[in-house]
Amino acid sequence: MTHNKRDKEVMRELLRHHGQTYAAEAHIQLKNSPQPLYRTLVLAHLLSARIRASAAVSTSRSLYEAGLRDPKRMCAATWQQRVDALGRGGYRRYDERTATQLGEGGRILIDHWGGDLRRMREQADGDADELRHLLRELPGVGPVGADIFLREVQDVWPEFGPFVDSKALQGATRLGLPRRASELVRLAVDGTNAQMASALVRAALDEAVAADCLDRVA
Repeated sequence: MTHNKRDKEVMRELLRHHGQTYAAEAHIQLKNSPQPLYRTLVLAHLLSARIRASAAVSTSRSLYEAGLRDPKRMCAATWQQRVDALGRGGYRRYDERTATQLGEGGRILIDHWGGDLRRMREQADGDADELRHLLRELPGVGPVGADIFLREVQDVWPEFGPFVDSKALQGATRLGLPRRASELVRLAVDGTNAQMASALVRAALDEAVAADCLDRVA
């Protein structure tokens, strides 16, 4: 088997079995509209902490079920309501600090961006570094959280793609795949850029994911 054919088969198996984005796993129907973009930002915030990805995804769903689906509702909730929703999702280690950050971040989004992340997109004007800078003005959204948001939204905000963050590149290395975004995109004929990047992250976070893909093409 040639090296190029082997890489294509590894990517095909990765996408087939592990190609769900984290937004999709959190039941976010991601599109370029305020609520799903905000929910994806909150998910990125949650995923950026040192906590299991499954707990962050569960907590995203818990916040939605509690009605905390946009900046206005997030701000209108009491601090204790936010803490309780985070706890129900399994986000207990960071629940109190995160409850404060989500409330403060929602207020900043309302005051500076009218509660609409599309306005932030417009100001960034296709500059990923500028968008990262703007996102990091929100409490709790650091470099990792900003990168997760970019990774998840790149299919609906294509001017920022292909976006393959450092964690996704770790997955590519574990699978013996190229580390250049353009080469990874070329291999990922069976998925979108966001699906490809998320699948690589799953391989980075879970050695069993990588082993499963490699076993399938052995």
